[in-house]
Amino acid sequence: MSLSLPAERELLHLRDIAVRGFRRADGLFDIEAEIADSKTYGFSVGDHGALIPGDKLHNMRVRMTVDTSLTIIACEAETLRGPFIACPGGAASFGLLAGLTIRSGFLREANARIGGVAGCTHIRELLQQMATVAVQTTFILPARQKDDAAGANRLIDTCHAYAADGAVVQRRWPERYTGAANDAVPAA
Repeated sequence: MSLSLPAERELLHLRDIAVRGFRRADGLFDIEAEIADSKTYGFSVGDHGALIPGDKLHNMRVRMTVDTSLTIIACEAETLRGPFIACPGGAASFGLLAGLTIRSGFLREANARIGGVAGCTHIRELLQQMATVAVQTTFILPARQKDDAAGANRLIDTCHAYAADGAVVQRRWPERYTGAANDAVPAA
C-alpha cells in the first residue's frame, strides 16, 4: 500500500541518520551512527548565532563495539555540532555503556546510565537503531543462524509479521504458533 498524496506543503526540517555495521579483523563488530539536523531556512539559535539554510543544527557520531554475544565492549560519541557550547559534554558519558548486552531491556539499562543530564538526547536516540543494526550485522555468525530457538525468543511478538498467531511463526516455529489449529500453513 502506498502513502496517500500529501497536501501542499513546504519542507522545513531534515534529520539524516546513517547507521552502519562493520566486522573487524579482531572478530569484534563496530556499529557506527551519525545524526544530523538542518533547516531549510535561516535562523538564530543558542550560542552559535545565525545559521543559513542547510547548516547543521545538530551533528553527532557514535561508535559502539560489540562482541559475538552483543555485549558492548566499548562505546564512544562525539558532538561535532550542537546549538550550545556545552553540547559536546553530553557525549562523554557514552563509554558507560560498556558491559551492557543488547537484548530485551537494553534501552532501559542504557538510559539508567546515560539518561537525562548524564548524556545527550540526540545521541541516545540513536541507540535503538544501533542495537537493531548490531543484530543485523552479527546475523552472519553461524551460531546466530543455527540457533532457531533463540531466534524465536528474540522475534516472536516483536512486530506484525512475527505475531505468535501469524503465518510466519506458524511456518518457522509451529510449536510456538498460537493461532487457530485448523489454519493452513501458508507458503513462504
